[in-house]
Formats: sequence, structure tokens, C-alpha cells
Amino acid sequence: MIPVLLGGYAVIVIAGSLLLEAYAVWICLGASLLLALALQRINRRRMQAIVPGYRAAKDAGRALPADRPAEQENRQPSSDVLDTLFDHSPSAVGLTDDAGRFQRVSRTLERLLGVPTNQLIGTTFDSFISEDQQASLRKRYTMMKQGTPQVFDTSVLHRSGYRVDLTTTAVPLDDQGNKDRFLFMFQDITERKRADEQFRHMAYYDDMTGLPNRRLFRDQLTGALRLAANHHQCVAVLYVDIDGFKLFNDCFGYDYGDMLLLQVGERFTRCISDNDFIARTEGDEFAFFYTQIEGREQAMELAGQLQAVLEQPFILDQVELHVTASIGVSLLSREGEDADTLMKQANMAVTRAKENGKSDIVLFSSEMRSFALQKLQLENDLRRAIAGHEFVLHYQPQVEIESGKIIGMEALIRWNHPMKGSISPGDFIPYAEQSGLIVAISEWVLLEACQQNKAWQDAGLPKVPISVNLSSRQFLQHNLKNKVNEVLRHTGLAPQYLELEITEGMTMDVDHAIASLVELKQLGVQVSIDDFGTGYSSLSYLKKFPVDRLKIDRSFVRDIMDDPSDAAIVATIISITRHLNLKVIAEGVETEEQLSFLHRNQCHEVQGYWFSPPLNAEKMGTLLGRITCRASQHVEV
Repeated sequence: MIPVLLGGYAVIVIAGSLLLEAYAVWICLGASLLLALALQRINRRRMQAIVPGYRAAKDAGRALPADRPAEQENRQPSSDVLDTLFDHSPSAVGLTDDAGRFQRVSRTLERLLGVPTNQLIGTTFDSFISEDQQASLRKRYTMMKQGTPQVFDTSVLHRSGYRVDLTTTAVPLDDQGNKDRFLFMFQDITERKRADEQFRHMAYYDDMTGLPNRRLFRDQLTGALRLAANHHQCVAVLYVDIDGFKLFNDCFGYDYGDMLLLQVGERFTRCISDNDFIARTEGDEFAFFYTQIEGREQAMELAGQLQAVLEQPFILDQVELHVTASIGVSLLSREGEDADTLMKQANMAVTRAKENGKSDIVLFSSEMRSFALQKLQLENDLRRAIAGHEFVLHYQPQVEIESGKIIGMEALIRWNHPMKGSISPGDFIPYAEQSGLIVAISEWVLLEACQQNKAWQDAGLPKVPISVNLSSRQFLQHNLKNKVNEVLRHTGLAPQYLELEITEGMTMDVDHAIASLVELKQLGVQVSIDDFGTGYSSLSYLKKFPVDRLKIDRSFVRDIMDDPSDAAIVATIISITRHLNLKVIAEGVETEEQLSFLHRNQCHEVQGYWFSPPLNAEKMGTLLGRITCRASQHVEV
């Protein structure tokens, strides 16, 4: 035994015949536990050179006399060494015979097992471990008898009944060539192991529902696909998305949303077999995979069963809630498809299901992948178009029927794609809205339209308002008033020559709509409701909105001569605006018969191809110079 100071700790190096010639144990007597088997050969000369002044560390344990021959140290185990270990080591220490019976134990081991020393002596160590660990322990004893120390993790049962996890270091003691005694040193790692288990649970399980998360789902699906390939079986992956969950959260709050997801998860868990797997992947989305299924029909049937599970209403704090779900299905169609591929396919399918409406089931097809790639490419092109100034505005005149004068114009965006040519708004605006790029595009339209109108006015052309469509995302911005005001200030356009158009859908949040419209009216701009009659309509709210004009949607105007219902709707809208002291304009006028009907019903302003298609800035400037359009003939462009 040689005491040394190592890194500020008093350390005892045990070497010689107490342990194997080729090994040493370094034992830390400091406040923190440092007990490890140093599995490296010890060169006695080297060790003596490192610690020539060991007498200075007397408090670490008794040193061998300086003049004691090394051969005497090597002849038999030193009781002083064992005394130091059992009395001072912060680790639990036990000495067993070759049958595993304890011959000596430390106080720390008593506390670790909850058993007094007199009861531990003679008791075998394997009586404290489970049967499945006992076979492994017997193999380790065999290896130690051959001279190989062991380091391993195990768990023991405390006398009170709870489990204690241990890291165990076991070394054979060499007594004149006999290796029939074994020194065990135990470090309690229960708290560390519990923490590891908690971290693992956090990494692989959803904290709220307790269900597996996306990572574990992917790992398990990978294993299931491997087995399916070996047995030529089919696997189905289902993604389930709760319909209208965001609206529910907005109405009732996130705590109720969590309660709902918890109940949904419980119902789903009860309806799957042991061969199937469920996970909560994110938000209101659950994922399933089913093995050993026959094919497409069974997969769709399973999806229908999941929807049926939700048919019974949920009760949340005495509130009855009916829930539906959209489901996307993907099937293992050929060997070699991995978990990521099937999960992506199911996700694309559920996205299509939600686009189709509530409570739909969609099976993935290869055209969805092509569609998704096209969508991604279009989004990338849109980003480039914003930076590359590929958008242009066209302007469609708005005409007063009685006089034929141009009383305004609507700014309409066009996209000059470098490869695909002109792209109409209907082909790219929906993607711009989904990606959030619509805000940047809409702000560009507002600025460009105001700049052009001011340029026409500065050129001496008649001063008429220009209408600009606000996107729903724009309308929700808290600083919309400031942004509009900044555009007016930057361009120098007087506010009365700007009309902002909103759709009925933007007025569903009545309080927000009224507040935003009031702020815009304070700037002096005009406000109109576009596509009136196609969305959320409420006359009681309409009279509260500070708007100047309603625009009758072209879908009603198109069939007013053939469909009595459309004719009645148009006549009613015109009558409503008259009683509310609002202006009204009809969109999509393409025939003289439509114009005559509108005129008879006292609609005084119209817009459509009967007068003029949307024109580029140059042609619109020329038309403004003529100031009037004859109501009886088209405009030549």
C-alpha cells in the first residue's frame, strides 16, 4: 500500500500480491467517490519514482516502512490494506469466498442493502440479485478465478423492498497464487440511472399523453419494416390529424386542448392490437403503423375504425364536443422503402385529406409526390420572384354606368415567370398564402399601385381611386395602419385615392375587423368588402362595419340572366346597400344583358371585360387620358 497525493486527493495505490501482479486499484479517500480499477500494468520502479515522498501523506492510511523489502509485501495480503478499505472507502466494500459468501463487509454495504453485518456474513451475494443476473455473476466468478477483474452494472434488492442500482468492481485477491477470495466494491448509481431513464423517457415519449413520440415511432417502424421484408408482409402507416383543433384551442384554451388530446389518445390506444403501434408525433397529430395486413382495403378499413372511435362525443368539464379526424394512409408497396419514406407519404396523404375537407381518408399515390415537388418548386420560384421583380400590376377600370366615366380601377397582380411565362393569380396566390409569402407580395402590390397612381396624377391624368386587395394575413397585422400610412407618406398619394378591399372571411373576428377598419378609415382611405355574398355574411354586423362599398361577386353576376336565384341575390344585395347608404359595384360584367339588368336594379358602378380587360400601366394611362368609356361598346386595347 502506497499513499500518494493525486490531483489534491489522498490516494492509496494497492499493488503487489494483494491483487494480481499486473493490476492496481486506485482508491480515493476524498469527499467525492473515485473508485476504479486501473487496468494497466504497474512498473514498480516507475511507481516508486513517482511517489518517493509518500510519508508526507500519512493521513491517507498507514504506509509500509521505508526499509521493508518489497518481497515481504508480496508474500501475503496485508490486513492493514483491507482495514483501510473497509474503514475509509466511501464505496460499499465486501469480501467473498469463491462460493460468493460474504466474509467481511463495510458499514456502507450494510446501509446499501439494509442488512446488518452479522446477517450478511455467510450470505451469498447472488441472494440479493435477480435470477436472470445470477447466471452472469457465476460466469464472472469463473473469469476472476482465472485472474480477470470484472467491472459491471447490476441491481440488488434492498431489505425494504426497493431496487438499488450499482456499478460493481470485483477483483480476485492473490494469496500465494490462490485466487479464492474476491474483493467487491459497489458504487450506488440509482439516482443516476433514474435520471438516465427519465431522460430516455423524455427523448422517446410524449410528455403530455405518455405515448411514444416521432423518434420512437420511426425506430419501431424501421424494425417492423425489416421483419415485414423477411416475411413478405405488408405494413400500413396512418397519420391522423384532428379537424378544427386550432379553433378549439382558440375557443377554450390550451388546457382544454390538452385534455382533449389526452382523451383522444386513450381511445386510440384501446383500439389497437399488440402488433400495432401508436404515437403522438406533434400537436394534434397521431401516427399508427399496422403489420401483417392484407393490403389497401384493410388499411382503409382500419382508418375508418379510427374515425369511428371518435364518433362518441367527448365531455370536457361538462362541455360536449364532437370530434372528427382526417387520415392519410401509406402502404409498403415494395421492398427497400424505409420508415422516413412511409412517414412522408402518410403526411402528404393527410395534408391532401385536410384540403379535401373534414373527416376524409386519403391513400397516398405517386401523383401526390409530384404535386408536393411542384408545390415546393413554386414556393422557391415565388421567393425568387419577389427578389427578382418578376411581378407586375395590371389595372382594370371601374365605370359609372350612367356617364361611362372611369371612377376607379383595381390593381391586379401578374407574374412574369422567366420559364413559364405569364402566371395568373389563381395559380400562385394560394401557395403564397400557405407559405406566408403573401404578406411580402401584398405589401409590394400596395406600394406599386400607390406609386403608379401618383405618377399618373403627376402626369396630369384624372385623379381616381385605385383599389388594392388586402390579404388575410395583412389584415391580421397589428401594425397595418402604420404600414398603409407609411406607403401613403412615401408615395405622396392622397388617402382618398386609395381603396382597400377585404373579403367577408376577414370579418369573422368581428371585434378585430371593426377595430382595424376604424383605424384604416382614420387615415382617410376608402374600404370595400370584396366578393360580397360568397362568405360569412351577417347584416347585423355589416351595419357596424365602417365600409364605403360592397362588391357583388362575379359568380352571381355570371348567371343573372339564366338563374332566377342569382338574379334575386344580386337585386337583394343592391337593395341592402341602398338602405345602408353604401355604394355597390358589380364585378365580372361581360354582356350587355348583364349590364342592362344591373342598371334596371339601380347598380350604378360596374367592372368587367364588357368594358375592358385588365391593362398594363401604359395602356391604362392611355385609357385614363380618354377619361370616359362608352357603356354600349368595348374598350379597344
